[in-house]
Amino acid sequence: MPIKGSSEGYVFFNKQRKRWNAQYREYDVNTGNLKLKTKSFKTEEEAKKYLSTVMYQRQNPLYIEHNGIPICEILKQNLNLKRETNQISATQYGRVLFTISQLEKTSFGNKNINEITSEELQIYLNSLKDRLSNSMIKKAYQQLNQAFKIAMNKGYIMQNPMTNVIKPKSNKEDKIVRALTVEEQQEFTNWLVNKPVNEYKYRNVFLIQMYMGLRVGETLALSTHDIDLQNKKINVHRTLSTDERGNIIMGNKTKTYSGKRILPIPDFLYPYIIEQMQIANNQLNNEEKLLFKPYNSKYVRRSNVNNELKRILKNEFGITDISTHSLRHTFGTRCIESGMAPVVVQRLMGHKDIGITLNTYTSVFDKFKENEIDKVNQYYLNENLTLNSPLKAIEPNYESEKEL
Repeated sequence: MPIKGSSEGYVFFNKQRKRWNAQYREYDVNTGNLKLKTKSFKTEEEAKKYLSTVMYQRQNPLYIEHNGIPICEILKQNLNLKRETNQISATQYGRVLFTISQLEKTSFGNKNINEITSEELQIYLNSLKDRLSNSMIKKAYQQLNQAFKIAMNKGYIMQNPMTNVIKPKSNKEDKIVRALTVEEQQEFTNWLVNKPVNEYKYRNVFLIQMYMGLRVGETLALSTHDIDLQNKKINVHRTLSTDERGNIIMGNKTKTYSGKRILPIPDFLYPYIIEQMQIANNQLNNEEKLLFKPYNSKYVRRSNVNNELKRILKNEFGITDISTHSLRHTFGTRCIESGMAPVVVQRLMGHKDIGITLNTYTSVFDKFKENEIDKVNQYYLNENLTLNSPLKAIEPNYESEKEL
């Protein structure tokens, strides 16, 4: 049995009940008393894991001093706190939880945080270079950074080993989401509009994404209630996503707070929106009046739409590097090519800030910056702002240049 007066936990096997017990004393800061608590489990591992979690949650100074805290327990506790305070969505929760699960498999995953060295952290991160992308390496690096910052702030450790750790670059090339060219877009559009919607059920998904810039999850979350036919506008205010178990759920908001937006429907797209609304209104078991509702399930899986797009583009056009996100990217690219101001593109795309827009479309902006400079030069001419230099043109003297 635990020593009387001790606040440390204890795991033991109860022979009579044939169960493992996690027993600990909880310190009451108000009364100063220790209260004995016990919980039983089938296995010793379950009991130890529970005890470790409880001790961390109780912020027990003696337990921390004598036993330490596993790094992944710190990360899970912080992740749960973010979920409880609505700092992250269910989808984000699942992604971070997956990253933590990968860290648990490492040599230091279940080590107490005060025992982990810079050397083993660097070795682990370096081992990711050949098999993971830069974005995945960044996620692992960020979680490790976060864990040690929390530990430092709470006084669990005196030095942060991540200070000396360098985030490595992946040996894999970063995937670039490209847009359809004008010719590809025209060809694909002509192909789509000549296909019956009953045979190509995602036809209008592709058109909405390509000509209005919606994310695929936002498109699949649209209902007839979101369409204002009189004013020819669409209200984008939610998205389909997944929970921590990978189940499809209807989010009550968009990916970012800036994602909520009201978009004008292009005139040529108007008939296809009406067509999809009629399908939704006539469809059985569609209480939500979703524009895109599968017959055998509640929501469309985003991967199904992406796979269908890839199949069509490969078989019909020989294009293999385009995804549903590329269709949204195509809309943004056309906006910039048309001379639209970046801040307007930001609003239409639902980007959180202008920096995202500028960084995402850097190559497009660079391509057209010369045209914009020409506009400025023409403005100078129109307003007589050009410099009338009194200096005469001087012919180059190549002989003198040689002397220099």
